[in-house]
Amino acid sequence: MITAIPIILFILLILFLGLFMVKQQTAYIIERFGKFSSIRSAGLQFKIPFIDRIAARLSLRIQQLDVVVETKTKDDVFVHLKISVQYQILRDKVYDAFYRLQNPHEQLTAYIFDLVRAEIPKMILDDVFEKKDDIAFAVKRDLKEAMLDYGYDIIKALVTDIDPDGSVKEAMNRINAAEREKVAAQHEGDAQRILIVERAKAEAESKRLQGKGIADQRREIAKGLEESVDTLNKAGINPQEASALIVITQHYDTLQSIGADSSSNLILLPNNPTAASNMLNDMTASLLAANKINELNNKKK
Repeated sequence: MITAIPIILFILLILFLGLFMVKQQTAYIIERFGKFSSIRSAGLQFKIPFIDRIAARLSLRIQQLDVVVETKTKDDVFVHLKISVQYQILRDKVYDAFYRLQNPHEQLTAYIFDLVRAEIPKMILDDVFEKKDDIAFAVKRDLKEAMLDYGYDIIKALVTDIDPDGSVKEAMNRINAAEREKVAAQHEGDAQRILIVERAKAEAESKRLQGKGIADQRREIAKGLEESVDTLNKAGINPQEASALIVITQHYDTLQSIGADSSSNLILLPNNPTAASNMLNDMTASLLAANKINELNNKKK
């Protein structure tokens, strides 16, 4: 019984030193005397103490590598591009991922630098902004093809930032501001032109309606005078006396209207023995002209 205790303790020590846990989405590389032995996946695992050792712990989850690349465009503008590459170790190629690459991050970075500096010099600066998705696709395609043999799968490549030189950005902002001011000036000029045209149309329409109103007013005045002369003629008053009576009546009506408003301006017509006669002759001529215009209008209708 006493001799069995050391054996039991030895077995417990072996179990204590040999048992280990592997986390989910993780792979352990086990080496025996410096030589590859096995790959252990998630769960409770056992290795022989002092003989086997854990050489590496590799994550099988998707990882991200951010690389800032400085390069020159076709139009000689230096620009910094931030490339984000998402990659993953293939479960069935854990051996290649560990033993074939000494430093995966440095080698991935070198590939990214080479691919970006091969693509960007073919483009001008504006195309770099417009075709950043094409750049990302080219990086993913070429990087996936290069890294697949080493056990790495490229899930996604993104161009997350494009940063030109400071003086170039300032010049681009000035160009953009000038272009916006030009467009604003064009819109303002169009608005002014439309406003002027609409005002001219409104004024023309107003003049047309005003002229029509004056013509209608004069036509009605002439018609009223004609009816007044006919009425006086029927009462036995000859045309000349009727005309004189109408002129005198309108004269006094005008004076009464002027006197009703204290702010009216009075224009005194020449007052001589022939003034009334001249006024009457003028009114008669106006009536005859109005009658002739009415006759012409009736013939046209």
